[in-house]
Amino acid sequence: MEAPMLICEIFYSVQGEGSLVGVPSVFVRTSGCNLRCTWCDTPYASWKPEGTEMSVEEILAVVNEHPTRFVVVTGGEPMIAKEMPQLLAAFRKQGKHITIETAGTVAPNGVPCDLASISPKLAHSTPAEEKGGKAWSEKHERLRLQPEVLRAWCSAYDFQLKFVLASESDADEARAVIASIGVDVPPEKVLLMPEGITQEALKARQAWLVGVCKATGWRYSPRLHIDLFGNKRGT
Repeated sequence: MEAPMLICEIFYSVQGEGSLVGVPSVFVRTSGCNLRCTWCDTPYASWKPEGTEMSVEEILAVVNEHPTRFVVVTGGEPMIAKEMPQLLAAFRKQGKHITIETAGTVAPNGVPCDLASISPKLAHSTPAEEKGGKAWSEKHERLRLQPEVLRAWCSAYDFQLKFVLASESDADEARAVIASIGVDVPPEKVLLMPEGITQEALKARQAWLVGVCKATGWRYSPRLHIDLFGNKRGT
């Protein structure tokens, strides 16, 4: 019998980040994560996972209520869900356009995917021991960057690399991560987003972030959902 997946939420909105920004999409957010970013904007899917157990058929029924072929699988970290390959295969059978939002810490192993939206985590993402305990701090730091896994994703699919930058110096770290992957990464496939969950925090970092993009050829990515809805679930 098929095991259920813990689903945090399924909602219909417009894509807020990346190369498909503005495209109406159904978001399927799994609950559970193998990392614990200190600034995580979805703690209900990572630090304190919550949700409802649903079968692949139940997920498909909800997704198909909405008039779009674009589906975004996100988390948490969706690739740790054991039934994810079956869900993605079902989406492919129905002709969906599949975006997988992942930190790039779990190998794809050939799952169906049209756009791998990969967000490698930089050093500023690691939680302090007083926030998550020593075990989570050490696990996060050990897992957050795995060049061979990033290489597997970038070699197999159309991809975008999304980096969350908190300061200008983070650009040097992003450059080192890109170099470690070992594949050709066109600059327009590197997307930079300001760290923050409020319009004020995002705007405070916009000027220097645009400057970094102009100097490198990398792409500035807005966080449209914050501008439209604020930092609210289901948007």
